[in-house]
Amino acid sequence: MIDQKQRVLSSDYMHWAKMHAHARFNLATSGMPNFPMADLPVKLDQLEITGSSPYGYPPLIEALAAHAGAPKECVVTAAGTSMANHLAMAALIAPGDEVLVEEPTYGLLLEVAHYLGAEVKRFPRRADNHYRVDLDEIARQLTPRTRLIVLTNLHNPSSNLVDEKTLREIGAAARASGARVLSDEAYLEAAYPVSPRSSVQLGEDFVVTNSLTKFYGLSGLRCGWILAAPELATRMWRLNDLYASTPVHVAELLSVVALENLERAAARSRALLEANRPLLVSFLRARKDLAWTEQDYGTVAFPRLLRADVEKLCILLAEKYETVVVPGRFFESPQHIRIGLGCATETLSEGLARLGAALDELG
Repeated sequence: MIDQKQRVLSSDYMHWAKMHAHARFNLATSGMPNFPMADLPVKLDQLEITGSSPYGYPPLIEALAAHAGAPKECVVTAAGTSMANHLAMAALIAPGDEVLVEEPTYGLLLEVAHYLGAEVKRFPRRADNHYRVDLDEIARQLTPRTRLIVLTNLHNPSSNLVDEKTLREIGAAARASGARVLSDEAYLEAAYPVSPRSSVQLGEDFVVTNSLTKFYGLSGLRCGWILAAPELATRMWRLNDLYASTPVHVAELLSVVALENLERAAARSRALLEANRPLLVSFLRARKDLAWTEQDYGTVAFPRLLRADVEKLCILLAEKYETVVVPGRFFESPQHIRIGLGCATETLSEGLARLGAALDELG
């Protein structure tokens, strides 16, 4: 594990993901396969290297507003959800402010909060409670110094869905303490057929981040966004002048085309998840050496190993079985692994078979 000083300056998980999360049978990815540009109706003469987008390219802002069901004055673009989270947190908190973050959670959310000098407190999302949000736990941690409550929905790493009633109660608790709620919704659209509303619809207590990356397989566009009250959105645009003053215009143009044809990518993702989920459920239900909180949604699962050592398993998987999963230590759960099901069905089937063989070998 890295110490606090290193944690402020780097991301252990992102380094691992870039350098080690690659194998013939890759079950470490949390999103859908890359959507090919050839499947978008775009021609080279539609693209330009340079365009005018001082505070957002207007056609992209309008397309994102329509997609999110929010006024265009509430939309701020960013390079993916991770940069959207960084920008939103940097605009909402100052050094020494209290930030209340779910546990376990996606590591970059914690690392950005520490980098910004926040005093980080936690509220647990327990496996024995199906990773639901416990409102009493939040209430116990809130103080007049709390400025932000941070959660992921769908929960990363478990895929638990926070229902709208719970979100409203979180928003009310935040409002009573003078805080806001940052909801990272990068995986929310993988909660079909329920199709929950974005929490931006619940009022100005909420700030939402999202992107076209995870569910749609459009990572290369780096099309992320923040949804916030207009005065906050303006603050974020101005703050972003310090980070990324000029966006990549070609990516903006392609993102508009992608949003106009998003149902193509969504249909592909739904079909793949519908084919893959039964394989994963069948595998996990059959394993007596894994404990699992079953979820009906999402692109990842987060089982706990009952006997084997996770680090030994990951080494064996990589070296002998050409397979990779995410060690749970990156999500504050060292006896867990995160398995992605957004890969080709053949890859998932063979990868699970190899995971089972590795577990049998260690067990």
